[in-house]
Amino acid sequence: MPLPSAITQGKSRWQPVAWSALPGFNDDALHEAWNAWLKSCERPGPAFAALCPQVRQLSIATAAEQRAWMLQALQPYRVEPLQGSADGLLTAYYEPLLDASRRQSASNGVPLYGLPAGYGQKKPWYSRQEIDTLPEARAALRGREIAWMADPLDALALQIQGSGRMRISEADGSVRTVRLAFAGSNDHPYRSVGGWLLQQGALRDASWQGIKAWAQQNPQRVNEMLWSNPRTVFFREEPLSELDAGFGPRGAQGVALTPGRSIAVDKDSIPYGTPVWLASPGPVLGLQRLVLAQDTGSAITGAVRADYFVGWGPQAGELAGRLKQSLQLWVLWPR
Repeated sequence: MPLPSAITQGKSRWQPVAWSALPGFNDDALHEAWNAWLKSCERPGPAFAALCPQVRQLSIATAAEQRAWMLQALQPYRVEPLQGSADGLLTAYYEPLLDASRRQSASNGVPLYGLPAGYGQKKPWYSRQEIDTLPEARAALRGREIAWMADPLDALALQIQGSGRMRISEADGSVRTVRLAFAGSNDHPYRSVGGWLLQQGALRDASWQGIKAWAQQNPQRVNEMLWSNPRTVFFREEPLSELDAGFGPRGAQGVALTPGRSIAVDKDSIPYGTPVWLASPGPVLGLQRLVLAQDTGSAITGAVRADYFVGWGPQAGELAGRLKQSLQLWVLWPR
């Protein structure tokens, strides 16, 4: 069949290609991605709603049957920026698993907040430094504390990722595991504290481990470092059932993320719910696989840009901290 015309989608150009142009397409374990696709079909975009009944039927099909259906129903397009190279950037994110207390104490003095009083009336809201220092900002947050943490850098990690699993010690001594989900932000731009430390000449290793080591050696400058990132995030507490625990938090599409099969994208280049073929050669992680565009992030901008959801807990966090490598993307669009 002749290839269709190219499509301009927001900040990107989609260039039609043959299926043979997708590296590794015949080798992917497609059934692993089907769970993520079923999640997207809970809230499908207009382009994919008509295909979702077939996606559901194919959830018990063989990989060969799934692959044959994709070849018939979808057309791959290489995603390119309107100007410049089609090679982009892949990073990763995760869901932290952290400890907190329901009560403030000498050992747990870092608050995690719900939405402040009058949220939305002032944009942008107070910066991180203003939240720590201005009486009017503190007054708007009084009584909005969800839990208290020991380490301000763990709280920052939770805010950067946008959600996390929390083991919260209750006042009666019991411990509950819940999810803190993104509820809103103060609408300030994100600034990397690692980048700030590099600019200061304070360290050469801007990994999360290097940042934590610097903070332990320089406790008097921790606030200065934290305030270099004016953005902060507010949370809402959600119960974490056994079923929910098998998936990640809800992304911007409104569906639960699937480790290894969900990505965050620039929604102006790739609509939510779009199946995407992702190829990244390494060096940290070699990837050639089907993923679903189900989330976004303040730092995820541009046509060929993706943040790869790797799961939860310390190992996922270690991988997310290291992953930064080249990327190619192909959207798989209904014919």
